[in-house]
Amino acid sequence: MTHQSVLILDFGGQYTQLIARRVRENRVYCEVHPFDIPEEEIQRRAPIGIILSGGPQSVYWPGAPVRGSELFELGIPVLGICYGAQLMAQALGGDVVAAEHREYGRAEIEIDYRGMLFEGLDAKQTVWMSHGDHITELPPDFVLLASTPNSPVVAFESELRKLCAIQFHPEVHHTAAGGEILRNFLYRVCGARGDWRMADYLEEAVATVRERVGEGGVICALSGGVDSSVVAALLQRAIPERFTAVFVDNGLLRKGEAQQVVHTLGHELGIPIHLADARERFLRALAGVTDPEKKRKIIGHTFIDVFKEEAAKVAAAETHGVSFLAQGTLYPDVIESVSVKGPSEVIKTHHNVGGLPEELGFELVEPLRWLFKDEVRQLGRELGLPEEVLLRHPFPGPGLAVRVLGEITEERLDTLRAADCILLEELREAGWYSKVGQAFAVLLPVKSVGVMGDQRTYQDVVAIRAVETRDFMTADWSPLPYDLLGRVASRIVNEVPKVNRVVYDITSKPPGTIEWE
Repeated sequence: MTHQSVLILDFGGQYTQLIARRVRENRVYCEVHPFDIPEEEIQRRAPIGIILSGGPQSVYWPGAPVRGSELFELGIPVLGICYGAQLMAQALGGDVVAAEHREYGRAEIEIDYRGMLFEGLDAKQTVWMSHGDHITELPPDFVLLASTPNSPVVAFESELRKLCAIQFHPEVHHTAAGGEILRNFLYRVCGARGDWRMADYLEEAVATVRERVGEGGVICALSGGVDSSVVAALLQRAIPERFTAVFVDNGLLRKGEAQQVVHTLGHELGIPIHLADARERFLRALAGVTDPEKKRKIIGHTFIDVFKEEAAKVAAAETHGVSFLAQGTLYPDVIESVSVKGPSEVIKTHHNVGGLPEELGFELVEPLRWLFKDEVRQLGRELGLPEEVLLRHPFPGPGLAVRVLGEITEERLDTLRAADCILLEELREAGWYSKVGQAFAVLLPVKSVGVMGDQRTYQDVVAIRAVETRDFMTADWSPLPYDLLGRVASRIVNEVPKVNRVVYDITSKPPGTIEWE
């Protein structure tokens, strides 16, 4: 089946990936591409619509990322958002100037004419602004839709040419009717059918894996988390006789995790699992390393080295050999690891993206590479995976190495495992595990003074992190009840040796990331 698709051109906006997420929520497939993708390539892809993202620059700056009028003459509907709206205005004959008063945060717009974008909406709308330029003159043949006291042009369109533009950000939840505005563009302007469904994607993913792999064999990098478990289940559906899930116990897992993974996925679901005990090897490689990026690189390289060796063992036992490595890389992994989609900033390296050596020895199979986390869970349900697997909180590829801040030792890992286990037990008992997107403990590289048993102590500090999020691109700290936090802290201090203090992280993303390293 061929999906209708929308192309999102990235001009470096901080919300570009949220645009993609909101489009897919409307059951329309979309992809993010660099702002300068050629017109010929756009026509080849035959999208039903194009969305121009926001961006940090001004369209009149020398060297700013811009497009000429040719983009708007392809006969494809276009929606410009913030910088994209200003670009559309300038390219088609309007005027864009620096504003006397910038607009950041919530604003109320007055809709003068509903047109195609605002059909069915009230005349006043609360939106989210983030701009320092104003459109002062519309391009010829465009109609003004909305304004504010500070912005004479907030929205405009040409119904005949199916070109629309808005100065605010409909993709963020602060814009009250943002979803309806995007839906109007997708369905009223672009004529979307809403054909992006996980059931259809499953069939396509199975066919794609079979075509890519051919008669070769595959090993799947299994961590036991949602992403790699879905990949393993997908491979079992696509090539059940020619894949083995290799689970590496790297010594950086949570308490009892290795046994749980083998039991749930191997014994209960019948996924073929090859267990590799590499705990000592990883700990030797990480000895004395404290820099988080070095940790990630070491783990990535060691991970691949182990996989090469385990692949040789699997290949020796199979007639088809092994030439492919399958892993659960997701869209956010790609976005945060490497600037591949326009002028965006690299946040951190993910071990399964930026940390891989150039010479893998395998060809990669990444069937989840363009999916968001909730889409992966939907795909897992289509594959029949149990909810206890699908609803597990995300766990970083480098494991506890990026939650033990500072030097990695077996003793410090055991301390964190015990604290983390207490936290998760108490969250489940209180009914909060499913209410937060992710929760975990972090062992800090500092000690604090305490008093225990009438004696002075100078021991470790554990930080608790719990966040609420829809897509893991942004997140708010979770307001866990004080009594729950109190129980967690009391148990950790009393039950975990050499810990005398517990703190709670109340930083959102941004400015922080979800993980500490």
